[in-house]
Amino acid sequence: MDDNKTVHLADDDEDDRMLFKEALQEADPNIKVVEAQNGKELIDNIKNSDDLDDTVVVVDMNMPKMNGIETIKAIRDDRQIPDVPAVMLSTSNNPDLKKKAIEAGATDYFTKPNSFIALIDIAKKIFLKFFK
Repeated sequence: MDDNKTVHLADDDEDDRMLFKEALQEADPNIKVVEAQNGKELIDNIKNSDDLDDTVVVVDMNMPKMNGIETIKAIRDDRQIPDVPAVMLSTSNNPDLKKKAIEAGATDYFTKPNSFIALIDIAKKIFLKFFK
């Protein structure tokens, strides 16, 4: 696998960020994970990145300052940011929320699972879909 794959991860819950980062690294030990506590910090991190070719953005729905949908809309509306894949990760499996996320520009939507193994499966699905 390539060594230049990056996931920009935004979640205000430090434990959730740590678990998903571990799941990503379990799925691919060479992945680079750039963490943010909210959408504004995530967008700053993306804008300060040198290379976004092999990059996926993963955002939590419920965050302060900008929620996941607002963050994805801001990414899609910002002409300085290339069209990077954006994945919503939420505790809610509400189909209306998923529809709103996709309409805002999310490339995919996953419900946060209750087990670490299931979280690794989500990480693998993201890698298979977005990293060739």
